[in-house]
Amino acid sequence: AAGEAHCLSYTGCNFLRQRLVLATLSGRPLKIRKIRAKEEDPGLRDFEASFIRLIDKVTNGSRIEINQTGTTLYYQPGLLYGGSLEHDCSPSRGIGYYLESLLCLAPFMKHPLKIVLRGVTNDQVDPSVDVLKATALPLLKKFGIDGESLEIKINRRGMPPKGGGEILFACPVRKVLQPVQFTDPGKIKRIRGTAYSVRVSPQMANRMVESARGILNKFLPDIYIFTDHMKGVSSGKSPGFGMCLTAETINGTILSAELASNPQGQGAAVLPEELGQNCAKLLLEEVYRGGCVDSTNQSLALLLMTLGQRDVSKVLLGPLSPYTIEFLRHLRSFFQIMFKIETKTPDEQHTGGEKVLMTCVGIGFCNLSKTIR
Repeated sequence: AAGEAHCLSYTGCNFLRQRLVLATLSGRPLKIRKIRAKEEDPGLRDFEASFIRLIDKVTNGSRIEINQTGTTLYYQPGLLYGGSLEHDCSPSRGIGYYLESLLCLAPFMKHPLKIVLRGVTNDQVDPSVDVLKATALPLLKKFGIDGESLEIKINRRGMPPKGGGEILFACPVRKVLQPVQFTDPGKIKRIRGTAYSVRVSPQMANRMVESARGILNKFLPDIYIFTDHMKGVSSGKSPGFGMCLTAETINGTILSAELASNPQGQGAAVLPEELGQNCAKLLLEEVYRGGCVDSTNQSLALLLMTLGQRDVSKVLLGPLSPYTIEFLRHLRSFFQIMFKIETKTPDEQHTGGEKVLMTCVGIGFCNLSKTIR
């Protein structure tokens, strides 16, 4: 009964990852009811079940109970254990779906995490592995999580629907996180990117690069977009192409945008020229939204600020995404932490859209397994 007292209860399938990740970090048990209860095919989807198995792999002693229809989930978190692991992700979602949550958990493991994930590396739904590599890793470094062993390596690319990609993610462990003051994004100095193609003509990548440069060269001379054409086994099981662009500022802020072609047999064929142009426009929009962290990593930054030492952390963000707003609500229920939110109008900053200055005092989270030795 004592365990039930501080058990958090939710309904519905939304934000399942946020809830499981925060439950694991805060050590609070969790019950989620009515998961797609009214649909024809009720309960957890295969990608959610695969995510729960992944959480089970990286922790030790977690208790997970799911009822027969899969509509109710009870989760009592164990200790984050880490180590060398492998996991086959469900091809219906990208590897980014799983990797985003691992980025939140990895610094607090008992043993440094080294995990091989297999599945879809680039799709239209989740952040691709390229974007997380370019933006999330530098963000972790700001909080003092760095070293030789922090890396994301793409061994094979896999496009939907069949996947077949493989990546390696390794992350060192930290006892405590540094507080950050990250309020001036700075001016953009260079743009980097990757145009990739698998199981299609290598010319596709060059065509994307050319059309993207056509737009971006008007603003900036220092642009370099790599072409990445993988052959044979390393090209996965389905054809496709896409592009990931990042803009870097003088203060080390990295903003990103990406697009991928439609999966084989779904939707109309996309021209590489169009995709390149649209990706460049998306990057310009992300630059307009601005902030010191791009929209894919807002929640990761806020989580690391929350878990920092008992000191003030500040981060300037662009407009908050709906996912981030829900994440702030969850942070309040799991960690009882509130952020001070101040809006900055474009006139004060002379640039882009409205910005939000997020301030909080960390809860002084300490990696327990690091203190035992």
